[in-house]
Amino acid sequence: MDENKDLNEVEEFDDLDNIITLTDEEGNEIEFEYLDAVEMDGKEYIVLLPVEEQEKGEVVIFRVEGEEDNETYVGLEDEEEAEKVFNLFKEKARDDFDFAD
Repeated sequence: MDENKDLNEVEEFDDLDNIITLTDEEGNEIEFEYLDAVEMDGKEYIVLLPVEEQEKGEVVIFRVEGEEDNETYVGLEDEEEAEKVFNLFKEKARDDFDFAD
């Protein structure tokens, strides 16, 4: 959950396999598997799994900002905020994923 770069642009979203390609501030394209969206305290977050690092099983959480047609995904710097969102995701998805404790 240590993604501190804002991902500014959604390049591609494939509904069939939930892969989303994001472009970071430096123009690098990064592929993620979209896992879920979570709402907390009136804010929306998305939970993604980096395609390159799926063996590690570490997710990345972004806060969604902007309008639907022009969304920006902002990496969470506040570890407490990230942990709260992750706990909500785990509760919501407990039947779909096997979480290691």
